Amino acid sequence: MAAAAGAHGGRTAPGELRLGVASYSLRKFSRADAIGMLKELGVKYVSIKSFHLPYEAPAAELKAGSQEFRDAGVDVLSGGNIDLTKPAELRAMFEYARNSGMPMMVCAPSHATLDAVEKLVGEYDIKTAIHNHGPEDRHFPTPESVLEAVKNRDPRMGLCIDAGHTTRTGADVVEWMKRAGPRLFDVHIKDLRDLLGKDSQVAVGDGAMPIVAIFRQLRAMNYQGGVMLEYEIHADNPLPGMMKSLAYMRGVLDALAG
Repeated sequence: MAAAAGAHGGRTAPGELRLGVASYSLRKFSRADAIGMLKELGVKYVSIKSFHLPYEAPAAELKAGSQEFRDAGVDVLSGGNIDLTKPAELRAMFEYARNSGMPMMVCAPSHATLDAVEKLVGEYDIKTAIHNHGPEDRHFPTPESVLEAVKNRDPRMGLCIDAGHTTRTGADVVEWMKRAGPRLFDVHIKDLRDLLGKDSQVAVGDGAMPIVAIFRQLRAMNYQGGVMLEYEIHADNPLPGMMKSLAYMRGVLDALAG
């Protein structure tokens, strides 16, 4: 990645993408081991799951833990996925994100909590990227359902599009990235052999996901968020598949840039 893609406050050059990792991919490993793996993978961006910054940790520990990623050269773009369906816990989750130095939460609210979430977004100035979770999600299964819910709300509320969950609903993931426009805050990348099959995940490049078209669309719209590998398989030994996935994605980006 060029230097222009550095701190989370900066903008990337036209056509560049921030390839990173959702730390859920490394859920079986300690924070220190996960950071070591991110360095081995050569990524500069992370979305931190609570396995690596526990919700119940004191504020000082959250700040120190988040700083460990940054000290290793890994920028914290977001945290999540974070459950925002329980009204009594919403403020605590925003406090957690603030103490963890997360400028954005990848999250799962309900329609009933959206008004309260919007108020907290304004109070804390923390963006929320609502994650669509596919056919099983009774709140936000598709990108369309998220965009409909946020279209008249605070511009800091948007979409984390999950490529796998999106295609499993039969939706065109590339088209919905385009339609999301400035409301597209985050991208979770995975690959499926069967685009309708939840249990068919493989390393990126080994499946049927239209990765080239996805990256071409993101480059064309000068997308500024993270493109986060969420590798949900082989939890005890994810590194080989993650390395293969990132190598393929970097190859795609190099070809598009060429």
